[in-house]
Parts: sequence; C-alpha cells; structure tokens
Amino acid sequence: MSQTQLRAIPSVDKILQTLGDSGLPRPVVVACVRREITALRKVESIPDFDAIIAHIGKVLSQLRHSRIQPVINGTGVIIHTNLGRSPLSSSVIEAITAVGSAYNNLEFDLASGERGGRANYLENNLALLCGAEAATVVNNCAAALVLILRHFTSGDKKEIIISRGELVQIGGGFRIPDILETSGAKLREVGTTNKTTLKDYQKAIGRNTALLLKVHRSNFFMGGFVESPSTEELAGLAKKHKLPFAEDLGSGAVVDTEKHFGIQREPTPAEVLKRGVQLVCFSGDKLLGGPQAGVIAGSARLVAKLKKDQFFRALRCDKLILSAMQAVVDDFLAASVVEADATVSAPIHKMLSADMAALTRRAKRICRSFAGIPVKATVGAGESQVGGGTLPQVRIKSVTVDLLPREVSLKDFAVRLRNGSKPVVGFIGGNRFRIDLRTVFPAQDKALAEQIKAVFLKAAINQTGSA
Repeated sequence: MSQTQLRAIPSVDKILQTLGDSGLPRPVVVACVRREITALRKVESIPDFDAIIAHIGKVLSQLRHSRIQPVINGTGVIIHTNLGRSPLSSSVIEAITAVGSAYNNLEFDLASGERGGRANYLENNLALLCGAEAATVVNNCAAALVLILRHFTSGDKKEIIISRGELVQIGGGFRIPDILETSGAKLREVGTTNKTTLKDYQKAIGRNTALLLKVHRSNFFMGGFVESPSTEELAGLAKKHKLPFAEDLGSGAVVDTEKHFGIQREPTPAEVLKRGVQLVCFSGDKLLGGPQAGVIAGSARLVAKLKKDQFFRALRCDKLILSAMQAVVDDFLAASVVEADATVSAPIHKMLSADMAALTRRAKRICRSFAGIPVKATVGAGESQVGGGTLPQVRIKSVTVDLLPREVSLKDFAVRLRNGSKPVVGFIGGNRFRIDLRTVFPAQDKALAEQIKAVFLKAAINQTGSA
C-alpha cells in the first residue's frame, strides 16, 4: 500500500472524536475502531471519511443491539425461546436480588454452623411439588437427560432403548439421538416412526440394556395410524427386567393445564411418576415459569446416585438459579395449585389465562393514542401460541394491534421498532404489522405506544434534516 493510501486512513483518535458517545464502554469502542482500521489497510480503495464513520457506526450499533436487554414481545408466542422463554415473576426477581446482593447460606448450615448441603430446601419442596420421593436441579433439561444417561451407562451396560417415534429434534438443531450419544450411551431404536409396541421393547432388552427411556412429544404431534405402549406397560416391563425407567417430559407442567388455562392437557411429573416411571426430567423455564434449569425427580435411591455422580458437579446451578427456582416452587406450593383453583403469579400463567375483553380494551386504547400519526391502527383478531416446544397444537384466541404505516414499508417499520430504545418485536401478516397483546405486559402498553410514535418522529426529523 502506498504512503498516500496509508495517509488516507483516519487516526483512531479522530474517529473516536467524531463518533461521540456510542453507549458502549470506551475499550469496546476503541477495539472495534482499531479492528476496522486494520481491515481498511487490506482493501485497495479506501472509502472517504464519512463512509468510514457510517460503517463503524453501524458496526457499533449492531454490537450494542446484541447486548441482552428487555424487549416488548408482540409475537404472541408466550414461551419464546429466542426472547428468553418465560419472564420471571416479581417474587422471583426479589429473591434473586436479595440473595445475589449479599452473602448467603448456599452451602452453610445455619443450625450447626458447619458446611451444609446445597439446595436442600429447594430439593425438598420440588419433590413435594412433583409428587416424588426426591428431586434435584441442574442447569437445563438437556443436562438433566445427559446426567441420567451417563450415569446409567457408566458401567458395562451401554444400551438405551427408545422408540423411533421419540427421536425428536429440539430447538437450535439439537437432536435427542445426538444428545444421547454425547452421553456415551448406545441407542437401541425400536419400532417405527408411527408404531411401536410393547413387544418391540421386549425383544430389544438384553444383557447390554442399561435403561428404558421415554421422551414426551412436547414439540410435535402424531395422528392417524399410530401406536405406542402405555407408560404403565413400559413400567411393568422395566420392573420385570429390573431396569431403570426414565421419561423426559420437556415442558414442565406441574399443574393441570386444561383446568387452569383451558388448553390441551400436558402430563405432570406427579402423574407420570404414579404410572411407574422412576425418574422424570423437565425444564424450569417453560411451563414452570422459572429460570433456565433442569429438574430431575423420582426415586430417592436413583436421585441420590445421580447427585453422587462426579459429572453432577459440572452441571449444578449457582446461587441465583437456585434462589429463583426456590421462589418459583414456593409460589406454587403456597397457592396450592395442585389441589385447588388458585393460581400462581408467574407471568406466563397470566398470559395463558388473559381475558379477551381486557385485551380488547387495551388494544382500543393503544390505537386511539396514534391520532395525528401517519399510521392506520386497528384492533385485530389473533392466535397466540404456547411456544418453547410446548403444546404445538394449541392456538389461543387473542387480540392484536394492527398497524399500516403510510410513509414506510412494513419491513422497514419492523426494523425500526426492533432498533428502538425499547425494542418491539412483532410480526407481519395480512399486509399489516401486528402486535399480539397477549404477550405484551399491560405495564408495557405506554412504552409500546411511545416506541411506535418514536419511529415516525425520527422519520420526520430525518426528512427535515435532509430537506
């Protein structure tokens, strides 16, 4: 590169001065500027100064937006994996704040003054909630499944028997077969995609069988010419051959979803354990409404073995997750939702049972706030989904705010809302930008309206500035 080309590249200080405050820590900005300058030295034609500033500004903006931050979820997907799954209740946030901002008795017995067990209180209450002899917690449901499989295939017996109809793929491209093989287990697939009989399991059991595994089809459904043995039949077979029997429930419904939320019924850990399953595992951040965690519940003997496994330490939860889970479980038990009609304060449960009339009133109020703004706002009808790989057949009637901006395309409108100071994520449908209010907190209505207005205000300022 010639000296002329080298001189054409502005200095780091000049770029920093021109950029001004980007809202990011200065070392981050400096590193980004140096990285982009290094890249410029490799190109044949160096852009002008304004183009360089615009490019670096865009890079910094993308970096700033990649920070984990609150968003307004107008998608109608209640347990949205990409948007953090289940929001936490105020009682859970208070518990995390109280424990995280001070020292705590994580592994200290206050009664004896000596080292104590981690999560004893939580495990006791989780077992009660799940109708189990014992329970424990790891950092997610996949970890719970891997721990179970690693432990029971750590000896000479390596085979896990599972139906081909249950070799599902979960979010992010992860597949149950891959997770099983990661644990060191050998799969013994039985039956076909749509039909698996008890005889298929019976024939597969041999000297290398370590475990019978059942995976609940929580993220898809099968209909038509299908067959599978009941849980009770598999439990009887496992008992006959003295084999452990585990089930991955995935979604973590600990209450009757049909009774409390008027949607399709999901099996609960208590029901499955009563049918003869010895161990169940499920997610803490789906229908349970807690933080990311994996719950294992069932036989006290088997849970104790899992906790003694050396791999358990690599999967255990920290003080914040344990305190959050503790608050979630206590909320369920205090409300006695397992036996009565009371409900807990988890945000997703409120969303599942949100009143249509209340949603309509909110939508009308939001639409009225756009008077004088170049957008057509109407109240629409929508269908919310549970999400998070849970209850895929369920569609819940909902209410939407439908927006048709007059001076910007729908795609550009969606981009601008996502890039606002309080990002709004909705969806485009029926030639409208739509916001499903079932997944928008009532307390967010004002901020939602302000963000929408801000899009048009910024557009007007830009037009004035370029005139």
